Amino acid sequence: MDLVDQLKAFVATAQTGSFTAAAEQLGISNRLTSKYVAELESRLGVRLFQRTTRKVGLTPAGEDLLARVPALLGDLDDLLAEVSEGSRGISGVLRISAPVTFGEVYVVGMLGRFAAANPGVMLDLRLNDRYTDLAAEGIDLAFRIGRFDLASLKVRRLGEFRSVAVASSDYVAQHGAPQTPAELSDHACIVDTNRRTPRRWVFEREGSKETAIVEGRFQVNSARAAIELAQRGMGIAYVPRFALCGALETGALVPLLETFAGETGPVGAVYLEGRALPRKVRALIDFAVKDIGSTAIL
Repeated sequence: MDLVDQLKAFVATAQTGSFTAAAEQLGISNRLTSKYVAELESRLGVRLFQRTTRKVGLTPAGEDLLARVPALLGDLDDLLAEVSEGSRGISGVLRISAPVTFGEVYVVGMLGRFAAANPGVMLDLRLNDRYTDLAAEGIDLAFRIGRFDLASLKVRRLGEFRSVAVASSDYVAQHGAPQTPAELSDHACIVDTNRRTPRRWVFEREGSKETAIVEGRFQVNSARAAIELAQRGMGIAYVPRFALCGALETGALVPLLETFAGETGPVGAVYLEGRALPRKVRALIDFAVKDIGSTAIL
């Protein structure tokens, strides 16, 4: 039996937690998936999964194997794709991770433009606000904002986002607009828990930083949700400008504290260190660098 098929069945089962879900992901039968895994265990002489009636869980040996196999399979796919591509352009599957809001606002559209220019590529985009383990989940490239966990990762910087304080005109008419960050303590603030310091809003003016410790009735883990609440007059939100999606231009929200600069953070693409960068990943990174500059999203 083909070792590659066995390894692919193992990875899919480990990532999904069941033979049934793994079979659906691979497009094969449940019976064949479990057979491949059993044959791999027999080949290695160890148990890779603890099986129950509801799900399967990795053994220590399975965890060790999962830490390395996705990258190996990715390298094999890249090698075969590059040999067969020749002058036909890039092809194969690209697995991409991105934060939910940034993914919905920008990455989805960018990938659509990339796909139009590269018809041989298949794209698997996974939106999640947690930091994805690229090796364990077989991710080729992750877009990240705010801060980077650089352990075992390389980063290509794409730009910098800036945060802005906003509220609806109705809120401002009813409660007034803060003139300094310190005055935010007198206002209802909408706390985005995805921020590194959710209740600590940092601003800058003339090289001096001013920090506001905010309170409010609403606490959400989404910049888009914070914006929606702000549009409904529920308070002041402090969000990345890219997430506003034209809300300032249409007048749905108004900017506050305009004499202060909002907090900034990096936007980048990260990938695994210690591997030759596959051609398709390099092509996507280069495309994103040019695209993000031309769209003026940041």
